[in-house]
Amino acid sequence: MSFLRFAYQATPRSYTVRAFASETSFSPPTTAAYQVFDRAVKQKQRDCAASRDSGERSKIVDYVRDEVADRMMERLLDIKRKFDTIVELGSGSGHFSKLLELDKTSKALMIDSSKKALNRDPDEEFEVEVERVQADEEKLLETLPRNSQEAIVSCLSLHWINDLPGVLVQIKEALRPDGLFLGAMFGGDTLFELRTALQLAETDREGGISPHVSPMTDTKDISNLLGRAGFTLLTVDTDDVRIGYPSMWELIEDLRDMGEGNAIVGRRPFMHRDTLAAASAIYKELYGNEDGSISATFQIIYMIGWKPSSSQPKPLERGSAKTSLKDVL
Repeated sequence: MSFLRFAYQATPRSYTVRAFASETSFSPPTTAAYQVFDRAVKQKQRDCAASRDSGERSKIVDYVRDEVADRMMERLLDIKRKFDTIVELGSGSGHFSKLLELDKTSKALMIDSSKKALNRDPDEEFEVEVERVQADEEKLLETLPRNSQEAIVSCLSLHWINDLPGVLVQIKEALRPDGLFLGAMFGGDTLFELRTALQLAETDREGGISPHVSPMTDTKDISNLLGRAGFTLLTVDTDDVRIGYPSMWELIEDLRDMGEGNAIVGRRPFMHRDTLAAASAIYKELYGNEDGSISATFQIIYMIGWKPSSSQPKPLERGSAKTSLKDVL
């Protein structure tokens, strides 16, 4: 039985931000970031997902990452430049890299902390040369030298990073001047239906709540984080991707097979089945469709940033305009 139970629809929304960030040089923070996620647990979850049924279950639920990779590729194709190498950070099996063609780059460097996810599809055919590197995405500068890359992309992996500002700084430092960062990550409205149902059920049945859906970065914060990291010429926009499932149980099963299980530090190790049953009923009552199915929302935030360079266009000085806005209006 297919795990993509119903067709999904993507709803473009939100805004585009274009700004010129300061060219001040930032250095990665020297103090340890607050640990929101257990990265060791997350690596094990992704290893298990990539090896379950020899990876076949994982391939079935690639639909979200593959769709987002397609939309990222549309944005890359709008950039009229060919790169020698494109780094895919948190690549998994190469959802974005497998779409690359020789007119955009000659090589893809895939970096991921999960060795099994990285090598899930050893027979996958790529049009460009591919190099796979197992490394911790949170320690990027231990893998990539400063000022060494023309382009770095990330397709739905940054939401498991403990120190997102610090990793964005490392990405900027690894890029050459006028280097490109193109990313997509889950936004704050992702799985809000599931979060609401679980909280209401747990409050009713167990007298309190425990986090079961990861905290996500809010859309309005992304441009601030990119600017703080030192990127310039920013573009941020969002899509809402809604997917239908017969019930909450199929959704949870798909999330497990995606390697997207709960990895929050201090999480409750299990949930009582009657609590889950109550959550399923609440989900269907609040967010159910007329045919008895449910919908799940995945909010995707797309971002583009460039490392500052003297060759980039600069904003005109204040007061240099030759036409008065009053005259235009």
